[in-house]
Amino acid sequence: MRSVSRHVMLACLATATAVGVLASASACSSSTKTAPGSSAKAGGTYTFWDPYPQFDATSDWARLVSSCGTQAGVTVKRTSLDTTDLANKALLAGQQGNSPDVMLVDNPVVSTLVEAGILNKTSDLGLDTSAIQPNIIGAGTVDKSAYGIPIGANTLALYYNTDILAKAGVDPASITDWASLTAALQKVKAAGKKGITFSAIGTEEGSFQFLPWFWGAGADLTKLDSAQGDAALSLWKGWAGAGLAPNDVLSNTQTTSWQEFATGQYAFGENGTWQLGNAAKAGFKYGVISIPAQAGGPAPAPTGGEFVTVPVQKDSSRYATSKKIVSCLTNDTNLLATDTTLSYIAPVAAVQTQQVAQNAALKPWVAAVAAAKGRTSNGLGTKYPIISEQLWTAVQGALSGSKSPQAALAAAQQTAASKTG
Repeated sequence: MRSVSRHVMLACLATATAVGVLASASACSSSTKTAPGSSAKAGGTYTFWDPYPQFDATSDWARLVSSCGTQAGVTVKRTSLDTTDLANKALLAGQQGNSPDVMLVDNPVVSTLVEAGILNKTSDLGLDTSAIQPNIIGAGTVDKSAYGIPIGANTLALYYNTDILAKAGVDPASITDWASLTAALQKVKAAGKKGITFSAIGTEEGSFQFLPWFWGAGADLTKLDSAQGDAALSLWKGWAGAGLAPNDVLSNTQTTSWQEFATGQYAFGENGTWQLGNAAKAGFKYGVISIPAQAGGPAPAPTGGEFVTVPVQKDSSRYATSKKIVSCLTNDTNLLATDTTLSYIAPVAAVQTQQVAQNAALKPWVAAVAAAKGRTSNGLGTKYPIISEQLWTAVQGALSGSKSPQAALAAAQQTAASKTG
């Protein structure tokens, strides 16, 4: 999870499916592959879609995809699309019986594609997922069956400015719950610096950033208006009202929130693993701690990241080669290289150990990922985009002052319940 496009698409998928936007035949014009009805023989071309347009044909990622095809005895034709475009085209391609052989998709999209009947179970393909952390594979699991293999995971934590905390007399190790965090913010403000910045924008990014606090209070997405949910939203509103968080969190994306933290004026910034490269260039010393739960300990943060999936084909003999490509992309050696490039945490403990050995700064992120959970887990599936939209609407309403946290969440719950049945 690293940009607004990764989140906006969730709502778009639900809307597009409902109104039939995906009926445009031109939407899949970029797909070319061996005809679905042809048999898979040695050699030939296999198609692969991914959401990484930032990696061109000369990148390490593109070379890895190509080499995995070579090892499987085929040529891989890679198509790279924006996450939203990829998901929409995947739905259309599945309807037309013209899906790519292998596809890398954002984890919340998996349940939508499964509901559409587009993806194969990993167990049916003979792919082993036993070594993958349960909470990470859970984001791609529907009715107890996995439908892909995670390439890695990212999540959220709190970056902190070491110098600001030291001058304010705050020991980051003392921040273990909401009360100690709020006390730290008050000390920072009294010392003449700014408290915490985050993203509360009215998109999936806003929900993504609010979820650690929502879940950290013990709230559940099936009951948005619980006392626990009210406590989480009241925490954010209280910070904004007391000047411990800026008013522009209402319009902050995760990128602009990071830019605020990178000015060196803020003590804390809620953000993800994908900012590690930028953190190293920030020009000041920083550290990372887990987002604390209300009563103490790390709060569950949402998992981001993509799953390698094998879409349904008319010619099932193609699956054997597709399995080889997936196995190559997700073996321990290649996961280490890929997750290092993406600033992801590997989905298996053995590779996580190697990552921390190479870069000690990843240690708190391994802990954060271990505490994280999937947004579509616990049977939410395709209900999640609907619930999430109501959640970010409630956050916007409360922080803007148009409604109290309790009233905003009550309205959100009523709408979410009516739309999810």
